[in-house]
Amino acid sequence: MDKLVHSQTPVEFFKELVEEAMDRQGFSSSELSSYYLVHVLEQFVASDELYAGVEVDKETTLAELLCQALAASGSRQFTMLKFTGDLALFVSGFFSDSIARRRVDLDYYVRMGGYAYGRAARSRTADIAAVFQELSAKFARFVDVLNEVSEKSSLGGSVGILRLYERWLQTGSPRSKSLLRREGILLGEANKQIH
Repeated sequence: MDKLVHSQTPVEFFKELVEEAMDRQGFSSSELSSYYLVHVLEQFVASDELYAGVEVDKETTLAELLCQALAASGSRQFTMLKFTGDLALFVSGFFSDSIARRRVDLDYYVRMGGYAYGRAARSRTADIAAVFQELSAKFARFVDVLNEVSEKSSLGGSVGILRLYERWLQTGSPRSKSLLRREGILLGEANKQIH
């Protein structure tokens, strides 16, 4: 069977996946926040540019990044806060299964990333501040979107039911709950709250 080859830029590819994931999850965000999410994905694909401008060791922990960002000032502080939020978002969205096997859990990444974006919002004006404020307030929902993008793009691993359940227990993710129900796992009405 002949397949039609369709080349897409990373931006086009991720934009399509993000829009489809948001539609399936019944989640909406501002156009700028959705575009920013696509930008984060593109940035992590071009990993050689990932640490450009932040001047940190690749072994630096998320907590250390946040401390360095808070100790910085001016545009350096914003750059570091943005990078901390971006890193937490990408890692928790694409590698949530491996996070579950570490000393820190997914909730740590969600809280750190949401906080970093919230602080970044304070140092910007109007549209840019609104994007980072939305990313902060809906961080766990954006993680859900990236979980689905990861699964659809085959850049992450498959999600086992146990890991999916653990993710739901840790974050209260509506998407994880829906996927568990789709697998026939009935969850009590004592719903977890999204952090």
